[in-house]
Amino acid sequence: MSGQNETYNVSYTDFFLVGFPGLQETRSLLILPFSCIYFVILSANALVIYTVVAQRSLHQPMYALIALLLTVNLCAATAVVPTMLFSFSTHYYRISLSCCLIQMFSIYFLIVFDCNILLVMALDRYIAICYPLRYPEIVTGQLLTGLVGLAAIRSTCIVAPVVILASRVCFCRSNIIRHFTCEHMALMKLSCGDISLNKTVGLAVRVFNRVLDMLLLSTSYTRIIHAAFRISSGGARSKALNTCGSHLLVIFTVYSSTLSSSIVYRAARTASQDVHNLLSAFYLLLPCLVNPVIYGARTKEIRQHLVKIFQRAGPQASSEKNPSLPPQRELPS
Repeated sequence: MSGQNETYNVSYTDFFLVGFPGLQETRSLLILPFSCIYFVILSANALVIYTVVAQRSLHQPMYALIALLLTVNLCAATAVVPTMLFSFSTHYYRISLSCCLIQMFSIYFLIVFDCNILLVMALDRYIAICYPLRYPEIVTGQLLTGLVGLAAIRSTCIVAPVVILASRVCFCRSNIIRHFTCEHMALMKLSCGDISLNKTVGLAVRVFNRVLDMLLLSTSYTRIIHAAFRISSGGARSKALNTCGSHLLVIFTVYSSTLSSSIVYRAARTASQDVHNLLSAFYLLLPCLVNPVIYGARTKEIRQHLVKIFQRAGPQASSEKNPSLPPQRELPS
């Protein structure tokens, strides 16, 4: 008993991330698909961001928020995938408790910040469609900066309590995290004390945040759609509904992935750890992969500029591959 008590008095300060532990020696096979997914995420998001930044006609609040949202997607994917790929190639990834908590805060902050940006975008569209004549004087750069700042503060206030409580837990069961990131519940499984407060706070924060967000988004877009149908001009009404449709698709992707992962994580307790890890990768990377496609394909102004970029790149690439050849001499008969 004394040996057991001594063991429980030790709290690990270094951990080993083991993503998809059930695959063991075949985890290296996951490097290629996840590398391809990461490359597509980087390319698609960076292309849309570059288009918004480079085109002066897109220097408007709505497109600035789209670029900010995709920048957050890039940061979220970068906070997850490189560590995951390294753990696949070396079978584990060693990380200190402080770095683990920093990674946990960064990932959750970016996820919540992503949702808060969607709230700011909903407010922007609400003012643009319900008060179109007053939109330029209401939605100024100063207001937009203040709203984004409030979104960042709100994200910090939501995530910080969970991470602070996790930092006070004693981890003595093991130092092997069976996950590819420092996910909260994966880390809590290594604790040897009472973590009921951690679970309660984590669940309460998540439920309260999601319910409040859905209420605000539902109220905003109900008013927006109602106002859009009252627009007399058919072209303006179609443009307003198309813009709202893009935002609603992004909202559905973000919230459905997070909610489905949370529900399955708690319902399918008998499922293997690899299944839970795959769900985590799904809800972390799916929005990063889908959002630039939605905005690039459905937003007319962005789509038109993307087409011009590809059209300019096409002739240059073909001229480099097929330089002008000297006239061929006829062969003698």
